[in-house]
Amino acid sequence: MRLIGKEEIEKMAIGAALLGTGGGGDPYIGKLMALQAIEKHGPVKLISAAELDDDDLVVPSAMMGAPTVMVEKVPSGEESLAAFSALEDYLGKKITATMPIEAGGVNSLLPLALAAQTGLPVVDADGMGRAFPELQMVTFYLDDINASPMVLADEKKNSIVLNAVNGMWTEKIARSATMTMGGSLLNAIYPMTGKQTKESSILNSLTLEEELGDIILNSKNPIEDLKTKLKGYILFNGKITDIERKTDGGFVRGSAKFNGINQDKDSTASLEFQNENLMCLVDGQPKCITPDLITVLDAETGMPITTEGLKFGMRVVILGMPADEKWRTDRGIETVGPKYFGYDYEYKTIEELNK
Repeated sequence: MRLIGKEEIEKMAIGAALLGTGGGGDPYIGKLMALQAIEKHGPVKLISAAELDDDDLVVPSAMMGAPTVMVEKVPSGEESLAAFSALEDYLGKKITATMPIEAGGVNSLLPLALAAQTGLPVVDADGMGRAFPELQMVTFYLDDINASPMVLADEKKNSIVLNAVNGMWTEKIARSATMTMGGSLLNAIYPMTGKQTKESSILNSLTLEEELGDIILNSKNPIEDLKTKLKGYILFNGKITDIERKTDGGFVRGSAKFNGINQDKDSTASLEFQNENLMCLVDGQPKCITPDLITVLDAETGMPITTEGLKFGMRVVILGMPADEKWRTDRGIETVGPKYFGYDYEYKTIEELNK
């Protein structure tokens, strides 16, 4: 166990934007909420999954909806408290700890804000190792842990307790409710035992975010150091020439196009995204495909850029990284591979595509 304060959160926010692969909600909002909660209530306890008892009740806290909506509809923090209280009442059991549902964007930091308010510890783990757009796209689902019962809560003090047969149905029903409740909301989801958390999570993700933030802030050559740390690949050096995005069905969908600069000056690239970056093509050939990670970095500073932050004329580096091995299983590819998102490509690892 260690205490997390303002300095750690500043670094985690940067690392969360990188691992968020363009999505997961604006980490700046989550950072402000976490900093405000810590200023008022004191530092947060960060524990490893190994410190959990097997019968502990662990519940991730997360935002659901389109990240572009959350930029204008900033949560107050009361939504998470209401969701956790309603879930405890329903289960008849006190929640022992919270954790991020994903290692990306706002959803990495919202549990820290909640933990500061409640005194709960945060588990240094998550369910993706990156960000994905749908509720069943977590490693818990791969191990048949149900997302239900879950609670959805909005800023108007509406809340819903949802029981669905599996993660896919939870996603369908909760997505419809999210659209009705203003396009974004906060939830308490995937209630798990300590044993399930230890077995199904991707471990040490908050610590990794902090380390990545430290590299970006303090390294003399952040992009190369990030590539080394993450065993990644520089997919493209370029300038954004076109960007299309729209909010559709509770997601931000779109694509970005790039003309090459420096060593890639004679090439072009494109990115496809649904909240998160899902596929990068260079000269029409895939160089990285979901579930492997794709992030866009500012060419000068190495700072990650979310999909809603992409703008015409930006000079960027596109970095690709291998996904956790849990995602490279048959069920993992079925759940988050290119076919699920409608791309007519077979999944190949980033290592294969960049020999």
